[in-house]
Amino acid sequence: MPAIRLWYSPGACSFAPHVLLNELGLAFEPVRVPIREGALQTEEFGRLNPKRRVPVLALDREVITELPAIATALSLLAPERHLMGRSLIDQARAYEWMNWLSGTVHAQGFGCLWRPQRFSDDASVHDSITAKGPKTIPDYLATIDAKLTAPHAVGDGFTAVDAFLLVFYRWGNVIGIDMPGTYANYARFAGALARRASVLKTLQAEGIRLEGAT
Repeated sequence: MPAIRLWYSPGACSFAPHVLLNELGLAFEPVRVPIREGALQTEEFGRLNPKRRVPVLALDREVITELPAIATALSLLAPERHLMGRSLIDQARAYEWMNWLSGTVHAQGFGCLWRPQRFSDDASVHDSITAKGPKTIPDYLATIDAKLTAPHAVGDGFTAVDAFLLVFYRWGNVIGIDMPGTYANYARFAGALARRASVLKTLQAEGIRLEGAT
């Protein structure tokens, strides 16, 4: 087993691989890099990941970035756990979810709301970009809610998709959406996962809570 390190920021999307590592029970070194304290902008972190984003995973000397890639690497460390799906179709569905969550829900929805400077260098349009987030995020959350009719997002077991979906459930609460009152399926899904040992351990380690998961 390689030496494992995970660079994460409390409450960021790095929560998902943090959960996965705890789910697998693997020994790893967590490295806390708080976004709000400017830790991603340090020269040291820039050398590690020039994109200056978390999560970052190191397996011995190999550094891996981007959440779908990190989830894949972790799943291959314990293939018997099927963290990216058991069957061919389940694996395809897992990547379908992960790509959409990463590239659309995160990058476009919450990205508009929290990082308008990524879309334009013209500060005069940042307010209009920020205003776009609250218009698109509810639609994305509704799409998720409609899909969550079973205990797990993919197949009949826990996968990396489940851990990633908890990030957006929490973020919905953070921005003031009544998640339990608006998205019943999503709330049931998150509430069940919130009782999972790996999730509880990660919430405690990061000092955060899901805020409203029932």
